[in-house]
Order: sequence, then structure tokens, then C-alpha cells
Amino acid sequence: MKKAPRHEPDERLSATPPKKWAAGVPAVTHALEYSLEETTVRRTATTLLTMNQVAGIDCPGCAWADPAPGHRHRNEYCENGAKHINDEATARRVTADFFRTHAVSELGRRSDLWLNQQGRLTGPMVKRPDADHYEPISWHDALKLIAAELTSLDSPDEAVFYTSGRASNEAAFVLQLFARAYGTNNLPDCSNMCHESSGFALHETLGTGKGTVSLDDLHQADLIFLVGQNPGTNHPRQLSALEQAKINGGHIIAVNTLPEAGLLRFKNPQRARGVIGPGTRIADRFLHIRSGGDLALFQGLNRLLLEAEDARPGTVLDHDFIRSSTSGFEEFSQHVRTIAWDDILTATGLTLREIEEVRDAVLDSKRIIVCWAMGVTQHRHGVPTIREIVNFLMLRGNLGRAGAGACPVRGHSNVQGDRTMGIWEQMPDSFLDALQREFGFDPPRAHGLDSVNSIRAMREGRIKVFLSLAGNFVRAAPDSAVTEEAMRRCRLTVHISTKLNRSHTVCGRTALILPTLGRTERDIQSSGEQFVTVENSMSEVHTSYGRLKPASKLLLSEVAILCRLARHTLGDKAGIPWEKFEADYGAIRHRIAHVVPGFHDYNRRVARPSGIRLPNPVNEGVFATPAGKALFTRNAWDMLRAPEGHLLLQTLRSHDQWNTIPYTDNDRYRGIHGRRRVVLVNPADMAELGLVQGQSVDLVGVWTDDVERRAEDFEVVPYPTTRGCAATYYPETNVLVPLDSVAEISNQPTSKGIVARLEARDG
Repeated sequence: MKKAPRHEPDERLSATPPKKWAAGVPAVTHALEYSLEETTVRRTATTLLTMNQVAGIDCPGCAWADPAPGHRHRNEYCENGAKHINDEATARRVTADFFRTHAVSELGRRSDLWLNQQGRLTGPMVKRPDADHYEPISWHDALKLIAAELTSLDSPDEAVFYTSGRASNEAAFVLQLFARAYGTNNLPDCSNMCHESSGFALHETLGTGKGTVSLDDLHQADLIFLVGQNPGTNHPRQLSALEQAKINGGHIIAVNTLPEAGLLRFKNPQRARGVIGPGTRIADRFLHIRSGGDLALFQGLNRLLLEAEDARPGTVLDHDFIRSSTSGFEEFSQHVRTIAWDDILTATGLTLREIEEVRDAVLDSKRIIVCWAMGVTQHRHGVPTIREIVNFLMLRGNLGRAGAGACPVRGHSNVQGDRTMGIWEQMPDSFLDALQREFGFDPPRAHGLDSVNSIRAMREGRIKVFLSLAGNFVRAAPDSAVTEEAMRRCRLTVHISTKLNRSHTVCGRTALILPTLGRTERDIQSSGEQFVTVENSMSEVHTSYGRLKPASKLLLSEVAILCRLARHTLGDKAGIPWEKFEADYGAIRHRIAHVVPGFHDYNRRVARPSGIRLPNPVNEGVFATPAGKALFTRNAWDMLRAPEGHLLLQTLRSHDQWNTIPYTDNDRYRGIHGRRRVVLVNPADMAELGLVQGQSVDLVGVWTDDVERRAEDFEVVPYPTTRGCAATYYPETNVLVPLDSVAEISNQPTSKGIVARLEARDG
């Protein structure tokens, strides 16, 4: 059944008080309503009843771990996962007629919501130089065009190969293999913009870029910190794990600038208590922290723990762990004791008593986990903050044992797997050596470009070809105007996509849209039906099988597109069996097993119902740092300050949104309906700034380069944010994030802690 296209919504704001609980029956209702608007009852049943099941479709949304086989609910999905999978399974189609009707310039004026709602792409399209319309092109001609551009470049480093976390392990491995056989390490990905700070901090301190906990660890923890994350919207299935932790006697401390519904109470629609009862209180304690104050908070906690050890020697710290498994403790201890309490309290906006009460909860707990997300990583001092969290965990030995550890929560399906497969511009020599042994060519060794540096290089004319495997780079990247100008300087832009998005309207001189199979769709190659594999946030690798008929006969899989492009571009160079890879994804996995540690006997092991749990050296007491031990660090910071008349602004998702794509203009947990261009401001700050509810303002970013960045026409909504801090949705406000405003060390854009003023609009 073909669905009619949607129209641009009439943006009229209706604001109600924010919710004090998440999920429940309304979550089920909204998920089904959205799903049935997009597709049929039969297809909805197929996607939802196989979603996150053994031999089913892995959720294309977040990367939360699945319960063990035999312990999964029949409906093992959340509201936003259901929306996302059926957004992909939509019956709406974007055909050649659509592109004949709509010029690129017109599409560029459309909203992100409208573009996404037009439906699935159905055939390869090209925008020729100086044209304003896409037109059909054959697959052969499209791939030949790309290959001609790539082979004409003066250097392979004039091309960039970007990847979104939606890509499978097989597609990611093939892409990085193609890029490196071609001759470049320019492999930016969406991790550059979400958890790059986590990777750098964990590599430095623990010798691994991944978290150290499992789902069972969360269930067993005595105390869980949720820092700078909103599980109710960004990874709702985490709430089930937190509920189980509470049932098992655990306690939870939420640290956030906004009182998010999912952090307060959870009504699990899969339990009677969540349907007709009050649900489960999630946060036993809520620290309403100032934006960017997390580093100061953990330094304050660490100082209090050291002082508690001084008062009761031998009873607070895990001296055996510190002595046998860590280095740098004395230097860390001396440093943290020098940090002034006035600075800590000012940076956090908390009282000393509030921090002492958290210390007391820590002292009462044997097993502690700290979870964090982009509320931590997207600050200038994101890396030092995570290093300080590691300091905190090490003091009482909360690493490498059950119910304890570090848990960076990834918000994108296979973003961790992409990195494991080699999608990183700085892969270590050990990985490149393994590629060389397996495939017989010498990969480039110089580090490539990450996302921010790719934009800089495009802007300067050093990048001629931009190829994106999934994603919506233009809207995910910072400094929107600069990013769009940079993209338009390319000779060729290529997007391998399932649906229309803003990046397709920001074109190089020549632009291609290559439509691909979604994860929901059956993938049949010459050797038979294929499955792909993905890795979740907890280092578990499992299969995903498409179940639906493809949206168009012209769709190719991501693997097929990349293998055919590699053959067109490289020919027989390096002797890589691209044709065999396309025909049988098992052949790709066989070679991955020889290159990537932990993937031995990949094909057999991943086919098991439980999949593969990758080894985590930290849990084996192994720390791959230069010292061979976990590293205590000394972390300095500059407090975020907003001049008088300004606020610290953070960007965030609405509830009806997946990454850069909104599904509706609503955010019901925060009480926002019908409009996205809103700014959430503490009522006391509104009074101080002379603002009133519903007032129209421009958000004006303040940055050291003296360039005014302005996001126009936002409506003021009173909201219980921390004083001095405000919040608004991305990608509409990415324009306010300067390209050069990046996290120290990781080069991750700082979408939190934007200094901005709210300027009243005329009329």
C-alpha cells in the first residue's frame, strides 16, 4: 500500500509541563501510531516481532545491548526503536518523478522533517554540473563516474570516505579496505562527533577505547551514575536494565542540567506495574548540575574519598588494586587535593552537602558503574572529565570485576563496530600490519582526516571528492554555514542512503545519490540470502537478517555498492576479491577473522544465538598502556563562564527524533508540541534577561573569532534547567557551534557549553 507524501507542518507551539515519568502505555500507542502511518499492519508486525530477536532485525537506532537469548521479551524494542525501524520500512517512495518536480534549490529550503517523510529512495540519481535537478543514472554509469573522479585526483588524500554508525561490520570493513587500498586514511565517521572524547580518554587511561561493563554488570551494581545522558529518549531500553538494577537493590544517581523524564520514573509497558501501577523510580538522587561541571564534581568526590581514607586508613581505597594495577596515584592525589572547594562549587552549581551525600552513597557501595553520553563528551574538557571518572572508579577498585566499570553509552546502532572494523583515521600500526599480511598491499601509514579536519580541508580546496556511507553529514557536523560552503567546493559528492536528507541538497559540482537496502530488507546475492553483523555498546557482536521485500528493484546493498566501486576504481590492484565479497558476505567475515583481534572463527561463532562477546582486556586485568597499568591522571580545567546577559547553551535531541532526523515536531516528555525552534530557559533567568514565555528571539553565539553565528526565530519556553543554562534542539542550532570549538585532545565538536545571548526579534 503506497502512502501519500506528507506536507510541511504548520509550526504552532503548544507547551505543557514536562513529564515526570517515561514510557508506559503512551509509548506503545505513539510507536504504533507512527508505524501504521508509515507502513501496513503486516509489515509493522514483521518488523516489531523480529526486532532484536535471535535471527531477527537488529534495531537500526541505538546500540543498547540485548538480553541473553531465552531472556528476551517478545516485544524487545522501545518506542523510538519502533519508530525508527518503521520509518525505514515506510511505504512512501521518492522516485525520478519527485526529482523532476522538485529542484535541488527548492529541496534545500525544506525542513529536515519534510525531507525524511517523503520516503525511500528508489534509484540512483545524479546532479550534473550547473544543473538544479537530479536525474536518473544507471548503476554502471554512476560507479564509472565516481571511479573516474577518484583516479583523476593528484593524490588519494584528496578524497574523504565518511561513515555513519548505521553501516554493518561487513560494509565498514569493505569501505576501509577500499579506502586504504586506494591510498588514504581519510576515514572520518560519526564517532568523531559523539564519543571521540570517550575513546581518547579510555585509550590513554585503560588501554582500550571501549566500555568495560555488560548488561549483567548493570543488574548487579550497587550504585550507578548516569552522567550527561537521557536514556528515556536516546536509548530507552537502558531503562529496563536500570529498573532491574533497582529491583536487585541498586541505587542510581542522575547528573544532568535538565530533569529528564526517563531519569525520574519508568513505567515499563512490559510489566503490570508499568501499565496500571506507578512504575519504578529511577534516580534516587538527582544532581541538577551546571553545564560542564561534571569534571569538577568528580574531582570533588575524589578529594572527599581521599580525605575519608585519611580519616579511616585502609578502609576506603582499594590499595591492592591501586598498587598492583595502576600508576600515577601519588601525583593524582597531590593534584586533586589542591583544587579549591569554591571553584568546585561554582563550577557545579551544587552545595558541599550535596556532594558529601554522594560520597556517602559511594562509601556504602561495593560495586559502582558510571554511565555517560554526549552531555560529557561534547564539552571542551570532555577528555579530562572522562579521565577523572576513571580516577574515581580506580580509587575503590571498580574496574575489572562484576557489577562495576566504565560505561560510555553509544547512541547509534553500530558506531562501535565501525571503529572495530577499521573506520578511523588513526588506526594503529598493528591493524595496518594485519591488513598488509592478509591482503598483500602496504596501507598508508600517515594519519588521515577526522570530521572537523575534513571540513577544513574541503573549505580550503584540498578535498575534491566526498563519499558518505549512510548518515547526514551536513546536519551532523558543526558550524552549518561553514560546513555547507565546504561541501559545495567539492568536485563530487556521493551519498549512499536509504532516505532523503539535507546532505543531498548541499552538492558538489557533481552529486550522486546511491540508494541502498535498509537493514529491514532481504539481501540476496549470487550465493544466496545474506545477513550482516553489528556490535553493540557492550562489545557483543551478533547477526541481523532483513525480513522485508526491498523498496525498489534498483536498490543495491552497501556491500555491493562498495565492492563494485572498488572494482571500477582499483581493477585488480592488490588482488582483493571484491566480486567474491559481494557474492558472499561470509567471505568478508572470513578475512575479518584474520585481521581483527577477537574475531577468530567469525562465521561459526557469530551464528550462535548468543553471538560473540569480544574480549575486554581490562576485565582480564590487562591494561594496554605504555606502563602496562591503568593510569591515574591530573586534570586541569577552565570553568565555563557566560558574560552578563548570556547563557550556557546546549544542543540536544527531542524525543521524536533519531540523530539528525525528527519524526515529528513534538517532544512530549518535555511538554513541547508542534514546534522545534524553541529554547528552554530557567524562569529566573527569563526574568533576569527580561524575556517572557512565547517571545520570539534569535540565538546569537559568542566565539573568539568575532564571527557572529545566529540561529533565527526561536520561541522562549520556561523550563527547570539549571540556572544560567539553556537548551535547544539540534541540528537547527548546529550553526552556533564554531568549527574551531573542539574538545581538547579528541577534536570533537563542542555542542555543549555554547556561550549565547537571546536577542529579541522585532515585532
